[in-house]
Amino acid sequence: MPKFLKNKIISIPFILLILILILGAFFRLYRINEYMIFLGDEGRDVLVVKRMLVDHIFTLLGPITSVGSMYMGPVYYYMMAPALLLANFNPVGPSIMVALFSTATIFLIYYLASRYFSQRAGLIAAFFYAISPLSIMQGRSSWNPNAIPFFSTLMMICLFKVIIDKKYNYLFYAGLLFGVLIQLHYTSLYLLIVLIAALILTKTKVTLKSIVFFIIGSIITFSPFLTFELRHDFTNTRAVIHFLTTGSEMQGLNSLGMFHTFADVLVRIFWRLLIIESAEIAKIAIVFTLGILAYMLIKREKTKAVTILLVWLFGGILSFMFYGGVIYDYYFVGMFAVPFIIWGIFIDKIFKIKKIGLWTGVILILSVAAFNFKQSPILNQPSNMVGNTQTIARFVYDKVDHKPYNFALIAGHNSDHAYRYFLELWGAAPVTIQNPVIDPQRKSVTDDLYIVCEEKVCKPLGHPLWEIAGFGPAEIADEWKVSTARVLHLVRYKGDQK
Repeated sequence: MPKFLKNKIISIPFILLILILILGAFFRLYRINEYMIFLGDEGRDVLVVKRMLVDHIFTLLGPITSVGSMYMGPVYYYMMAPALLLANFNPVGPSIMVALFSTATIFLIYYLASRYFSQRAGLIAAFFYAISPLSIMQGRSSWNPNAIPFFSTLMMICLFKVIIDKKYNYLFYAGLLFGVLIQLHYTSLYLLIVLIAALILTKTKVTLKSIVFFIIGSIITFSPFLTFELRHDFTNTRAVIHFLTTGSEMQGLNSLGMFHTFADVLVRIFWRLLIIESAEIAKIAIVFTLGILAYMLIKREKTKAVTILLVWLFGGILSFMFYGGVIYDYYFVGMFAVPFIIWGIFIDKIFKIKKIGLWTGVILILSVAAFNFKQSPILNQPSNMVGNTQTIARFVYDKVDHKPYNFALIAGHNSDHAYRYFLELWGAAPVTIQNPVIDPQRKSVTDDLYIVCEEKVCKPLGHPLWEIAGFGPAEIADEWKVSTARVLHLVRYKGDQK
């Protein structure tokens, strides 16, 4: 337990931690309804949760992955449900939930670093996570990977307690968290390797009972998805195995490519999350910060804690070395906390250097903080995606006047779920055009097709999109500029009968 929680008198570290948490919460919650992302994926999620809450259509499947055609577990949908309900079905509710998870992660980082390294390291790590632009952006929009930093940091705290505090019952809690994490995103699978490697390298002897409890914990939280797999012959499990073994994006044992991936990911973790200013400065920071950890290992200072931290970092990086596809920033969410904890340890050691240590530490803190504040996302104008989507959907809602209609979206990289969410929520869900094999009499094709066009040039006639092509021959009856898009009304083509 942190020292300040044991003292009856409020201490300076306690005040600093509260200020850091307030700062972190401000960055994540400030005008969140305007800054949050709300595109097709987010619309799909709230649509699923709305149907769970209102229509009682429950699911054992989560979102589909961007590669490999695999589904994740449904845990994030069930996490979203209370938040969406409390927000009266406003999509900002789940985003606030993620912002609170992100703010809580600041405290977890403080707790881990202060408990197993030093209180000053914990405060420094928490402060920089609170102001990190990438952690802020990931921490204010509802998306399943955005909740991972909270659960992964909590799982690693359990691992620290098992290895250092000898509290082996925490393996059960680690199992519960792991069952959640692998449903949030499959990149979290590497945390199992981290757990096993950390136990082996620290020579921690755990009983068979503890291992069984870890497995039981994982099964408990993984059970909804496991139920689906059992019912459907493990279709997703087979898809995951197929992708990992024969996926076209796996780069295999190409030593040059693997080294490049290792170096790229290592630099990006420190650069994108912490240093911000440039990759070159990040490389210098990596040399010095990892050098401090190596020095601590040589001096046998907090050996087990440093070992776990390094396994957490390099275990995650090594997991990407066999992957040949594009590695996005959100793939790193399972180890978001690591560079900040390492940075906190490094600055704490700098402060302990006599004479020049204090000023050097202060200069480093102020410099890196300035990099982060300069690129803070709250300095950018909000996109107001929710407001714009709602305005456009309301316009369509008013035009259809409770009559049956079809709906389509023309956009480069988006789907129509965000618009459909509001239309369905207001009781005016569009009719989905079915394949002629399913609907030979074409009863799903109405007399009106409303199209939202987000592109600069809108040419709906003859467009290959199924929602438009399936409508059949049509002509434009009307067109309007609404908010950030154009809305077009298409009717059946009448030819010379006009």
